[in-house]
Amino acid sequence: MSDMDTRFPGADHSMDTNPIALADAMQGADFVQLNGIVFEAGYLRLPDESTVADDVVMELRHGDTELAFTRADLDDAQHVGDGFYRLKSGAMLRFLATATVH
Repeated sequence: MSDMDTRFPGADHSMDTNPIALADAMQGADFVQLNGIVFEAGYLRLPDESTVADDVVMELRHGDTELAFTRADLDDAQHVGDGFYRLKSGAMLRFLATATVH
């Protein structure tokens, strides 16, 4: 069993990439940088055994622009380094979290 399996029991790992799994990057993200534009992550769902290809797993907002991505859109994303992933469509994305300072 991999580290990913123990942290997300029951998760579907077809979106896994090396060295960083896309599901790991998604977890806790507040923003998503898509082709250089930062969007607010309105909805993120980690895929699991009940997620099918046409289920929406990510909704993004930037001003009046709203985008939705399905499981199929994110499947086979390739980690290209520095936290960036290339989707099958060629789009580049990176998940960002708000820093908390105490």
